[in-house]
Amino acid sequence: MRGSGFPLWWRGFVAAAGFVAFVTGFSASFAPPAQALPSFARQTGQPCGTCHTDCPALTPYGRRFKLLGYTTGGGQFRTTPFPVFPNASDSQPPTDKMRAYAKAIESGTGGSDDKDYVPPISMMAIVGFTHTQAPLPPPTSPYAQNDNTVLSPVSGFWGGAITDHIGAFAQVTYNAPPPGGFPDPFGHTWTWDNTDVRYASTAHAGPFDFIYGITANNNPTVQDIWNTTPAWSFPYAASTIASTPATKTLIEGALAAHVGGIGAYTFINDMLYLELTGYRTLDFRAQNSLGTDPFGAPGLIDGAAPYWRVAIEPQWGLHSLMVGTFGMYSAINPWIDPSFATGTIGTFAQSDKYADVGFDAQYQYQGSNWWLTLRGSFIHENQKLDATFANGGSANPSNFLNSLHLQTSLVWGADNRFVLTGQYFDISGSSDAVAYAGLASGFSPNSNGFIGELAYIPFGASQAPGWPWLNARVGLQYTYYNKFDGTTVGAHQNNTLFLHAWFAM
Repeated sequence: MRGSGFPLWWRGFVAAAGFVAFVTGFSASFAPPAQALPSFARQTGQPCGTCHTDCPALTPYGRRFKLLGYTTGGGQFRTTPFPVFPNASDSQPPTDKMRAYAKAIESGTGGSDDKDYVPPISMMAIVGFTHTQAPLPPPTSPYAQNDNTVLSPVSGFWGGAITDHIGAFAQVTYNAPPPGGFPDPFGHTWTWDNTDVRYASTAHAGPFDFIYGITANNNPTVQDIWNTTPAWSFPYAASTIASTPATKTLIEGALAAHVGGIGAYTFINDMLYLELTGYRTLDFRAQNSLGTDPFGAPGLIDGAAPYWRVAIEPQWGLHSLMVGTFGMYSAINPWIDPSFATGTIGTFAQSDKYADVGFDAQYQYQGSNWWLTLRGSFIHENQKLDATFANGGSANPSNFLNSLHLQTSLVWGADNRFVLTGQYFDISGSSDAVAYAGLASGFSPNSNGFIGELAYIPFGASQAPGWPWLNARVGLQYTYYNKFDGTTVGAHQNNTLFLHAWFAM
């Protein structure tokens, strides 16, 4: 191949593409097609396309399934590990309930309790090939400077019902080390990941119908049912080794897996959503035991941080439109030595105050064999840097940061589904020569550009090989930067081509 005239990255891309095509073709040759998270498929009996336009982007049915606490049944397996005696009255004594249950089984009318129970456990893996326009900056070990194929992440899930009213989406993930290795001794490859445990039920009062519930989760916005808030926003799969803009608002993942929160929500008349959740930072030892680097967060929450969510979603015919707002207020005691270079574990007594306010909207239309989804979100963050400024970490006593994302997604087909997605993103904020001294510009957080992706889901609407135990998604993604970390100079060098195959089992 040395004399072929093709660059090394192209040969690597072709090899990776060949691998993806082989695995996808191997799976498709056993069609019929599959579901999204297989444990949800086993529980509900529904195909991937019922809950998802694209994995993990939700349809109205998928949003309702999540609101109801991941407890909806209907599949070939029993929903919960505990019999619920569907044909017995709650007023009957236990012995009479057992007789009613046995009689129901004998007559073949025993509801879900005559089915086998399979724990709602699944796995996921993403293998991706990354090519950046310029080589990665050193150090890059354990990777090459460019054209890397990496298996990351690999996750295990509990996804489904625990009781009739309690369910969970709980994830444990292996992430490959970053280029150059972990920045401090508390880096981990295995960590707990997105976790959302819910109690949910329904009620009726006069003209109002309610879905209501309690959520316990570890990542602000992971409980949200729309794909406009940070935890489940596009891109759904991304390179784990390519350079990305250094600056994000606090609510865009800075606290993920570092906190625990409990909140209450309600969805009124299938239209108005209200939620209030409070978060606290987990103990340093607890974070480390769960595989989370405590220094990966900007510090510790002083007290509790409230998160709110309000959205209205009218639906008419095959159309739905959501308009909403969300936000969080956090007082953070920053780390004295976030790099752990001096071995110091501690935070400043003063706190920095972050007020994140977001506005979002989504329009969705279901055609006869296609979906159109338009999404937009804007987050404004005010930063009152009492601790950082007093200790020389910023040139300004206060800063602001904005984050804008505008997205269009067109999905065609049921089985053999193709998804075309485009997104414009823009990060902008106040200049600070001290806070941003390590960025390319040395003073500005501003970045903007585009992401385009073509995805193929071979198992979309019916049953897959070994249904309901397998699902797959293949994507080709390109990220283009107009500005990167405050400057247009060299911004294109961070442009990234990412070919990936996503498997769920």
